[in-house]
Amino acid sequence: MRAVVCRSYGPPESLELDDVPEPVPAPGQLLVRVHAAAVNFPDVLFIAGKYQVKIPPPFIPGNEIAGEVLAVGAGAPFSPGQRVSGTTFGAFAEQALLDATQATVVPDDADFAEAAAFGVTYRTAYHALRSTAAVTAGDWVVVLGAAGGVGLAAVDLGVAMGMRVLAAASSPEKLELCRQRGAAAVVDYDREDLKSRIRELTGDAARVVLDPVGGAYAEPALRALARGGTFVTLGYAAGSIPAIPLNLVLLKDICVRGMEIRTFMTDYPDEAARDIAELTRMFATGTVRPYIGARFPLSQTAAALRHVADRKVLGKVVIDVA
Repeated sequence: MRAVVCRSYGPPESLELDDVPEPVPAPGQLLVRVHAAAVNFPDVLFIAGKYQVKIPPPFIPGNEIAGEVLAVGAGAPFSPGQRVSGTTFGAFAEQALLDATQATVVPDDADFAEAAAFGVTYRTAYHALRSTAAVTAGDWVVVLGAAGGVGLAAVDLGVAMGMRVLAAASSPEKLELCRQRGAAAVVDYDREDLKSRIRELTGDAARVVLDPVGGAYAEPALRALARGGTFVTLGYAAGSIPAIPLNLVLLKDICVRGMEIRTFMTDYPDEAARDIAELTRMFATGTVRPYIGARFPLSQTAAALRHVADRKVLGKVVIDVA
């Protein structure tokens, strides 16, 4: 089968498309013919050897798939031919193994690209809103990087949950997309004063900031929070980790929390199970479906990763495999 292989750490352009042996499902696993694989910013970090957890090369990157079950390992409660999606490793390939515990049946009215794109970013955003920040309907929520994968997922979910979402992004095109997805207000943080505009647009009532971007945007957004607000750090797509003056936390009684999808499941298993069940229902009923801003064939996986690395993405990027 064809697969994209990282043979040594480096940029997306160093990846190779090669023929590799077909995987064989172990007990509890599914062998899936991959129809679509979603691209996430951590994929760029994995192949560069810059993620918190390093995988020694060679490896097949990517961790979100949707496709058709080809074979079933012993004890896995699925059947060949079923449409499934889930999180695994080795997604950028024609076939991939998926633990049955990580597999979800794809609704008939959802396509494979939507199913693949709904996993990591929407779980990250939902855990951050529902469990980490405990936001309630009517609250003002500020989303940085609001047109990216996690950011637009947070906009979609915040709107669906009855929150007032202020979307902050870096271009008119990105802000218009956020408006179309239901954001109550928008800020161009490369052309406007982020702190003053958040305070003005929310009436000094910003309850939560979700920040998957970091860099120079974090501190002004934190300064704009209402007293007693919550700042949730989710990642550093801007390329630098911000240093926050702790006196701001003290003087405004602000709570700063982190949420990492990789460890949330094990650290908070009850909350994670509840959140995933609620989120699965939202997808199955069509309450929320992801916006896919770009699609690439498997042969152009490097270009897809470059698109994400250069922050050109609107919503999600998907690899069409089959």
